[in-house]
Amino acid sequence: MLELTDSHAHIDDASFAAHLPAMFERASEAGVRHIVVPAIDQASWPRIEALCASYAQAHPAYGMHPIYIDQHRPEHLSELRTWLETHRAVAVGEIGLDYFLTDLDVGRQREYFQQQLRMARDFDLPVIVHARRAMDEVTSTMRRMGGLRGVVHSFSGSLQQAERLWEMGFHIGMGGPVTHERAQRLRGIVARMPIEHLLLETDAPDQPGACHRGERNEPAYIVEVLDTIAQLRNESAETVAQATTENARRLFRLP
Repeated sequence: MLELTDSHAHIDDASFAAHLPAMFERASEAGVRHIVVPAIDQASWPRIEALCASYAQAHPAYGMHPIYIDQHRPEHLSELRTWLETHRAVAVGEIGLDYFLTDLDVGRQREYFQQQLRMARDFDLPVIVHARRAMDEVTSTMRRMGGLRGVVHSFSGSLQQAERLWEMGFHIGMGGPVTHERAQRLRGIVARMPIEHLLLETDAPDQPGACHRGERNEPAYIVEVLDTIAQLRNESAETVAQATTENARRLFRLP
């Protein structure tokens, strides 16, 4: 069986609460051996800790998502530093900038992003980055800070923007959107990119692939992403699975 890693799934979401054992069983049957679970706010950290303690496949990442900037408080930054000192984490995330939603405070987004980047550097952890309509600023901020590694998840930028990330040693995460035929730019990038910078993801429960439109996404559906990428690259599913799982293992220091 293929061994797969879902590098980004919010399986602590309430929509999974009553279905976790069955969801993990389906993931195992699909070959998903590792699932990285990123946080969105301070309230989600204990929930993710408990989930990952219960399921060996799941690995926690802690951070504060830019979309929820109104929920974050300055003291949460110091609490995050303490949490990272006292709890196992495979990454700092989900963090970043979102300029698609115009009612989010840009200045506060930048401050929280930069502070969390510094924490990742201090703790020698990778970052899981959200960048929507903000790719160039995200990249320049991380380059200027230096000493960072990580992944820009659900990458939606241009080839040139992807190349700048690869030059910095960063990965890009690809999920359900690449399975849609209209996503020609994404599909072109995936077809030609260096595979050592690629990670697979679902972003469950969001962004289901073309075969699961309107459904709640889940880690088992990553097989659709794998098959699409293998076809686009004219490579075997085994080759893509092995490479992307090894990429995830190295980046997140997974077992």
